Amino acid sequence: MKEGAAREDTAYWRGTTIRDCFIFFAIFNTRMSYLSRLQIKITVATLLLVISFGKAFTQNTIRPIEQLITDSSGWAGFKNATKIAQNQYEVLPADPVKAKDALYQTQVTTRSLMGAIIYFTGGILVDNGWIRILGSGSEKLPRSLPGWNKGKTYQNIGERPTFLLIADDAVGGFFAINAGGLGDEQGKVYYLAPDDLRWESLHIGYTDFINFCLVGNLNKFYSGLRWENWKADMIKLGANEGYSMYPYPWTLEGKDIDKVSKTAVPIQQLYDFETGELKKVKQ
Repeated sequence: MKEGAAREDTAYWRGTTIRDCFIFFAIFNTRMSYLSRLQIKITVATLLLVISFGKAFTQNTIRPIEQLITDSSGWAGFKNATKIAQNQYEVLPADPVKAKDALYQTQVTTRSLMGAIIYFTGGILVDNGWIRILGSGSEKLPRSLPGWNKGKTYQNIGERPTFLLIADDAVGGFFAINAGGLGDEQGKVYYLAPDDLRWESLHIGYTDFINFCLVGNLNKFYSGLRWENWKADMIKLGANEGYSMYPYPWTLEGKDIDKVSKTAVPIQQLYDFETGELKKVKQ
């Protein structure tokens, strides 16, 4: 991704800057191939959709909620981005109390897209719930971004994690922003692919990831991971669940997605199992 000459919102995510007036965002051809560019005119507000995962974390100072919500331009930018959405999506309602708590724990501002999604939504379900983008939690998606990360990527508020989980999908794939723990591309979104069982860089930041969820070719991205009747099966699957498949999709026997068995299990179970298997592979 080419980025315009602009200042960083914070020093924390060093790979993310404000874009020029024309933002180029990635539409995925395949997970491991090059990314094509799509040029989109957007408003000045959308230019402020940048990561601000806390001066507080680098300065050991926890900012009060009042300082995190002074500028809500990130939300205006998100609403502009939805105007060109080509994929089905559902913005889940946020509980005001939970939203403030989630934003405070994450220590990002609503000037950023991440902060806006945390504060103004209970999460976002994309493509009939296939992708779940974490917000402040809701009845349909009973996980907040900081709540899901606590115990996985950090233990206490104020700690700087080496990566941050931001979304997951129905087949046990997990999306995370890298801060040094997943690879060399800091500030970029990585994907733990269930058919490869390794973290892959998608070479884009959080803002472009959200844009991809709205307009990207999801069928192409998930080629080999969507079966014939997947849409019907999504009706039965909760946003706090994922499909456990056997034989495992990262094995040779599990490559035919239409032939493997699929069982709905808690998403926590899938995360624990896959990261556990990943550790075994690295040993």
